[in-house]
Amino acid sequence: MSRETVLAEEAARADRERLADAVRQVSAVRGRSLRRSVLVGAALLAAVVVMFGVSLGFGDMVMPIGKVVATLFGGGDGGSQFVVLELRLPRALLALLVGAGFGLSGAVFQTVLRNPLASPDLIGISAGASAVAVTAALLFQVSGLALSASALTGSLVAGAAIYLLAWRQGIAGQRLVLVGIGVGMGLSSIVWYVMARSEVTDAQEAFRWLAGSLNGRSWGQVWPLLIALGVLVPLTVLAAHALRPLQLGDDAAAGLGAKVEGGRLALLGCATALAGVATAAAGPVGFVAFVAAPIARRLVPGRGAALPQAALTGALLVLVADFAAQHALPSVQLPVGVVTSIIGAPYLLLLLARANRVGSGG
Repeated sequence: MSRETVLAEEAARADRERLADAVRQVSAVRGRSLRRSVLVGAALLAAVVVMFGVSLGFGDMVMPIGKVVATLFGGGDGGSQFVVLELRLPRALLALLVGAGFGLSGAVFQTVLRNPLASPDLIGISAGASAVAVTAALLFQVSGLALSASALTGSLVAGAAIYLLAWRQGIAGQRLVLVGIGVGMGLSSIVWYVMARSEVTDAQEAFRWLAGSLNGRSWGQVWPLLIALGVLVPLTVLAAHALRPLQLGDDAAAGLGAKVEGGRLALLGCATALAGVATAAAGPVGFVAFVAAPIARRLVPGRGAALPQAALTGALLVLVADFAAQHALPSVQLPVGVVTSIIGAPYLLLLLARANRVGSGG
């Protein structure tokens, strides 16, 4: 065997060893990331369960967790059953579902558009739901399921309009965000015009809804939202297979064989509908969709969109915010949107300040 042949075999063996070592390192990193993702998801789920139990047990009538669990399974007296099953359980369930819907919607928007400002409450989706719902309620006296349907319709119409206005041989995240902000401002002006023309008492009721509130919510709002999420969440999971290539950019995704516009449109449609049904149930609860996904991504770095963690983070955020809204002040129940805005507004200012420091804030 010649010296050249021996050297070639040694070089090939070294290349194979380097490749195998690289594969092992990648597998180890993926394994650690997956374990952390599972642990964070389990911790968030446990926190949601604990906060859910606290919401059911604490109030004017404080009940130990054992009595709460017994009441949930058919035990307890008539008073505890009324308090837990009719007053607290629907509200806590609604907080959980609304938070999960907004959190999942925000994660999809921000990941698909690769922009931290791409949140449904900032780019006009929630404003569309609000404009149609307020107009239907104040001008046409619509209520109940019809009002929820009008809010969902408004979000879908606003999302479609923003997408079409931002289309320029494709969709760029920054352009869609700017178009969405402009559309949202226009829709907000419609809301305030309709409220200015309405009776004071009707306008006050609409204003409470616009703040994002769970006060007085019952099973009538829970079941439609639960059914809607039962349809939309699986559809979002099915569409999410396009997320990973889309994160690489349109050209790279197309090179990998992904259907860029079809995948993006399916994801944005699901995210818009998620924001719409959540808004229909509780009003435009501010900043939940905006902050849930960044918190989830910080908890599980390297896991891309972190959709399950974002949904759990949104649910936990709304549960905690609603608990604070009920009990922070002794004689007043605040709208939950007031508390979430107290959390989200400073984060928005911090994000803008950070962007300016690195020279990307305009």
